[in-house]
Amino acid sequence: MVNVVIMRHGEAQALAADDRVRTLTSQGCSDVQQMAQWLANTYAAFDYVWVSPYVRTRETAELMLSSQPRSTQQHVMSELVPEGSAIQVQQQVDSLLAEQPHARVLLISHMPLVSFLVEAFTQPGQMPIFSPAALYCIDYEPSRGGKLLERNSPLELSVLALK
Repeated sequence: MVNVVIMRHGEAQALAADDRVRTLTSQGCSDVQQMAQWLANTYAAFDYVWVSPYVRTRETAELMLSSQPRSTQQHVMSELVPEGSAIQVQQQVDSLLAEQPHARVLLISHMPLVSFLVEAFTQPGQMPIFSPAALYCIDYEPSRGGKLLERNSPLELSVLALK
């Protein structure tokens, strides 16, 4: 069962005076909407969307939430910034799953943290490079660790559509 999904925000503007305020490009919005639809059609709804406080991740979260039920709760987490701690995020997910074992969580963050999160939730040495709007689907239990079940990105969906 996929209960943890790690996602990188969609493509963002290249330049801004402050990295925290960069917004999604129109292509970034389109890619995220495509991933939101794929995720909603492929897996059960999420209970929680945890997101970085940066503008581009919050915009990504809003687009992802548009394909989720209204009961899905969004929470902005300061730990999900690019230089955040994967271990701290994992501990918070572990706490949630201790209270709600069947909870499903979508984590939306940045490079390089998303790569470190995949490693923290699966196995050492597994640190993929994420393209914008890519996501990794994990079956995770705090007591036994996690297994990467699937990864997907807008580019991979485009290739599948051409076949």
